[in-house]
Amino acid sequence: MAHIIDRDTWAVGSDLWKGELQCGAYGSNSCLIFNYLPDVGGGPRLHTHPYAEIFIIRQGTGLFTVGDKELEASAGQIVIVPPHTPHKFTNLGPGPLETTDIHENGSFITEWLE
Repeated sequence: MAHIIDRDTWAVGSDLWKGELQCGAYGSNSCLIFNYLPDVGGGPRLHTHPYAEIFIIRQGTGLFTVGDKELEASAGQIVIVPPHTPHKFTNLGPGPLETTDIHENGSFITEWLE
C-alpha cells in the first residue's frame, strides 16, 4: 500500500525542512531526519546505531566525525556511516547546515556516547 504523509505529521513547522519520521509504521525499513542547523557548531553529540545511516548534505558544510576520522562534507555530497560506528557532526558555517538523514531501520535505535 502506498502512503502520502503530510508535512504536519513530521515537520516542526511549515517554513523549514526540520523534523523526523519513523517510516516503519508505513511499511518501510527506514527512518528520516530532516536537520536544519542555523548556528555554527550546532549538531548532535556522539552516538551510534546498529544500522547504517546516510547523510545527504542539502545546504552548507558540516564536519563529520566518523569513527576516528574527521570528514568535511558540503552541499551535494553524501556521507555514509556504517553500522555500529560512532559518529556526530557539526555545522562549520558560515550559513545553515541542512541535511536529510536516512536510517536503515523502521524505527530509531540510538546509543548516545556523550
